[in-house]
Amino acid sequence: MPDVVYLDKDNHPVKETDDDIAYSIYTIPIKQNIYYQPHPAFARDENGVWLYHNLTDEELSDIEDLADFEQTDTRKLVADDFVYQIKRLAHPEIHSPILGVMSEHIVGLKDYAQKLRDLRKKGDVVDLRQHDISGVNIVDNYHYQIKVYGKYPQLDYWLAMPFFAPIPWEAEQFYSQPGLINKNITLDWYPVGTGPFYMTENDPNRRMVLTKNPHFHGERYPTEGEETDRQNGLLNDAGKSLPLTDKIVFTLEKESTSYWGKFMQGYYDVSGISSDSFEQAVNVSASGEFGLSDVMKEKGIKLETAIAATSFYTGFNMLDPVVGGYTERARKLRQAISIAIDQEEYISIFANGRGIPAQGPIPPGIFGYSEGKSGINTHIYKWEKGQAVRKSLDAAKQLLAEAGYPNGRNEKTGEPLVIYLDTTASGPDSKADLDWIRKQFKKLKIQLVIRSSDYNRFQDKIRRGRTQLFQWGWNADYPDPENFLFLLYGPNGRAEFGGENTANYHNKEFDMLFEQMRTMSNSPERRSIINRMVEIARKDAPWIWGFHPKQFSLYHQWNHNVKPNLMANNTLKYRRIDASLREKLQSEWNQPILWPLGVVLIVIMLMVLPAFLIYRAKKHKKHRFPSS
Repeated sequence: MPDVVYLDKDNHPVKETDDDIAYSIYTIPIKQNIYYQPHPAFARDENGVWLYHNLTDEELSDIEDLADFEQTDTRKLVADDFVYQIKRLAHPEIHSPILGVMSEHIVGLKDYAQKLRDLRKKGDVVDLRQHDISGVNIVDNYHYQIKVYGKYPQLDYWLAMPFFAPIPWEAEQFYSQPGLINKNITLDWYPVGTGPFYMTENDPNRRMVLTKNPHFHGERYPTEGEETDRQNGLLNDAGKSLPLTDKIVFTLEKESTSYWGKFMQGYYDVSGISSDSFEQAVNVSASGEFGLSDVMKEKGIKLETAIAATSFYTGFNMLDPVVGGYTERARKLRQAISIAIDQEEYISIFANGRGIPAQGPIPPGIFGYSEGKSGINTHIYKWEKGQAVRKSLDAAKQLLAEAGYPNGRNEKTGEPLVIYLDTTASGPDSKADLDWIRKQFKKLKIQLVIRSSDYNRFQDKIRRGRTQLFQWGWNADYPDPENFLFLLYGPNGRAEFGGENTANYHNKEFDMLFEQMRTMSNSPERRSIINRMVEIARKDAPWIWGFHPKQFSLYHQWNHNVKPNLMANNTLKYRRIDASLREKLQSEWNQPILWPLGVVLIVIMLMVLPAFLIYRAKKHKKHRFPSS
């Protein structure tokens, strides 16, 4: 993990607990003797000249794929490769989606990005090696430093994301050749890395292949785990060199029925569960527990489930004069609608029960999420017989009346309450979903008008704050509550600041607590602050708290070392396949069925036999009565 030093505004060291922290310097160590995958970008001749960095048209004539290059080589990973990628975030031609966020934290990155833009405007070649970021420095080949403003513990999470993966300058130089770009041989098509696998085939319309990196070494399967890991066989490969698989093949099946059929025949190792095949795969008990069907059990298939660090919600535009605002009447209107929209019913009908109702903005598995009675949204739910129960429709109607809309009509004018939902959903595939939403509002006698538009128009409405109600969702970038609570932080408002706060929610106390919480390490004090923030948001109800989806995955019995972790992207190196068992069961499950051929032959014989008998009778008659 990085070593962190805290500085005041004069760059003097201070303690982590001091209030005058102006900067944090992260010193990041990297492992030694790590090598890149084989790649032509590293290939040189006997004189050290790059073989493929200046390809001629003649040399390119025989190149159609990365595999067509005869020579490959490798080199060691060094700290400069990480720094080079941070510089790439600011390259004017790359358009990194996190440049804005990182510019607020990494010292000098904003100025660096502007410098590169100025160079591009002048027509100069942008060579990242010739320009440095003031807050990013190389200490030696195996250490580099990042200087950030203030205290920002979430940087640890960002450093583990693909945005900060090391990129060798040789690869970018190699892929920048116009001849290769014209043949779609580019860095984003064939990335260069040091991991356990590298891409050897990339045809997204058919299949993608990852092959074991022959230079990957030094990592071994874990020898320790949770209490249940050993009894589940997850430590049987303890200490073995990684990866445990030689090749990973992803195949695109355009029809879900074809995909499901091949999985059941054993030709795919892993499968999700579509709505069409859910009943065939899963049994739901009277208590709502999920289990495998008898068909799945007979084949030895295993079911693994995990709640995703994802929130789906319906947002109120807090700038809207009807559903927005912070008066008690406005809060009660939003709370009434939130109670009436039955998320449990939605999950049951449209997700086959694969999800849990959200009690706030933070999903399970993220620090600050609370389970049980202490974790329910008391404005929407009550605790009965050991579980959260949605408040009654009568409670929703009472809140609606207190908001000034008894029976769905304005108590002053008598006019019906009309609310507009903006969505990109349209066509027959969305009809059932939209009809269900209308039904929820109808329970309160509120008229819901659904305004469907294309994606660009919808985004424009969100950007301008021209909506009343809209459907949205968020996947965790990193496992920290800040990554969800910032969606309700006032200065992140979409309409005014262009941020991710699409509801344009702004509560001064919430914002003050967010600024205090965001830089804290996980602790009881931080949890207390988060609990207060969540309660503020629950009371204001800027969202109709939707649900957190539950992922279901099926694995054939020859899969080993499967343990769901929806925040991790590096679990393939632990997976092991019993190929001999797979081949054996594929053969057993796909024995040729010969009896239909016998039936066809009998039918053909029965059809031919009468003709043969008639022919034989005519021939016999001809011989008995010869012509004169």
